Parts: sequence; C-alpha cells; structure tokens
Amino acid sequence: MYDKKVVRRRRAVLGVLVALSLGLLTVYFGENGGGFLHSVQSGTSSAFSPLENGVSVVFKPVSNLTHWTGDVFHANKENKQLKKQVQQLRAQLAQSQTAQRDAAQLRSLAGLPRASNFAAGGKLITARVISRSPTVWYSNVIINVGSGDGVHIDDPVIAAGGLAGKITSVGGGQAEVTLITDQSSNVSAEVMPDGSNGIVRPEVGNPNDMLLDYIQEGAKIAKGDSVVTSGFTSSKLDSLFPRDIPIGKVTKVEPSELEQYQRVHIQPYADLRRMDYVQVLTGNAEQQRAQVIK
Repeated sequence: MYDKKVVRRRRAVLGVLVALSLGLLTVYFGENGGGFLHSVQSGTSSAFSPLENGVSVVFKPVSNLTHWTGDVFHANKENKQLKKQVQQLRAQLAQSQTAQRDAAQLRSLAGLPRASNFAAGGKLITARVISRSPTVWYSNVIINVGSGDGVHIDDPVIAAGGLAGKITSVGGGQAEVTLITDQSSNVSAEVMPDGSNGIVRPEVGNPNDMLLDYIQEGAKIAKGDSVVTSGFTSSKLDSLFPRDIPIGKVTKVEPSELEQYQRVHIQPYADLRRMDYVQVLTGNAEQQRAQVIK
C-alpha cells in the first residue's frame, strides 16, 4: 500500500505543475511577440539548433538506408509478382495461339468435303496426330484413332488443304499414316481442267516438290492448275483413292527425259510438316472407291 502522505504530496505537485503550465500558456499567448516568454523560446531554439542539425546529419545515412532497404524489398516483391504475371500471360498466349491454329485446321478440314464429292457414301473420322517421322521425308505419322473407331488399312487420310496419305497399319486405338511424300507412295491423279492423267510421286531429295509423271506431251498443263485424285489406278503400284480429293497445284512444267511426256511439278495443298489434325475417310469400300482398271 502506498503511503497516504506520499500520494497527497504527488497530487499536490501535479496540481501545481498543471496550474503553472496553464499560467505560462496564458501569459505566453497574452503577451506580444517581444515578450519575455517569446524571447526565452527563441533563445532556446537558437541554442539547440546546431545540436538538432548535427543529429539530423548523423542520422540521415541511417534514414536513407532504411528507406533504400524498404524500396529494395518492395521492388523485389513487385518483380516477383511481375514475373508471375508474365508467365501466366505467356501460358495464355500459347493456349490462345494453339487454339487458333487448331480451329483454323479444323475449319479447313470441315470445308473440304463440302467443296468436293470424295466423301459421298463414306464417313469422315477426325483424328489428332500424336507422333511424326523424325526423318527429312516426313514419310509417316501416327494418329489417335484405330480399328476400334472403324479405321481400316488403305483408308485415305485428308489434312487441311488436301490429301495427306493413307492408312498402312492399324491398332485398336491408333493407326499409322504413310504420307504422299513417302518414297513408296504413288497416287493416280488428273489435272483440272485439262483432265490429263498421271501418277503423283515425291521428288527425290525434296518432299515439298512432287512430280506428276506420264502427262502426255502436248497436254495443256499450266502453272496454277489443280491436281486431284483420279479415282482409279493404272497399275498395282498405284494407291486407290476416291475421285476428286485435292492433292496440289502445278508449279512448273518442263520436258521429260521420257519421250512423249511432260515433267510436271506440283506443290501439295496440305502442309504435311505442320498438320495437327487429319480426317480418315472410311466406310463401305465399294461406295468409297471406284473400280480398279486392270
């Protein structure tokens, strides 16, 4: 317990100090600018001003260091946030670009049967390319549909733009497609609008430049003419495809080493190096394919 006398003494001192403070404030605000209390305040400020400036100079580096540390911490936090945002934007951009590319290919695939008659009586099965040949020839790809989806060997495969190849191996859930750029490929074709018939095969050393052989000399073939499947074969080596599947366009016509023939170069409509989706034309063989001419 505190001594009552000590408590009373403290309260008295506190009361005196409060009264003195009120009195000084009353006198200070009541006198003019040149009064005693104003003079004391001015003198005290002048006396302690050097000390205040010195303390400010001494502690300024500490203050600057504190502000710099705070700025660096804030900048690092902001940098991490920006990096995270950049990564998210890159992922969104990649997804958007992939979606646009897929949509463009699928639109092109959907438009081909409507522009031609090759799918009449058959069924088109859309598939995604899941594996590609590592060779320079891009000779084959693997797709994610197979016998379980109704796919059979020799079914034609269509890519965005035109003919891609045919099914040469089938499993339950996937199939192998041999492309028209493969060295073993031979496709019976005709040139539109002239109607001349020949065999499309890859040019040695350049899978993007294909040859249309056995075009008779004198046939009116011009650069830009369209080449489509003819719907029949002229030998056992030719692949049998329904008629009117777009293959490519004529890029150059020159004399052939064989007499009576022209050497016709064509560029495939389908971009076989960058295709992600294809369609397999399958169904009743008699309805899909024309009669083989022996």
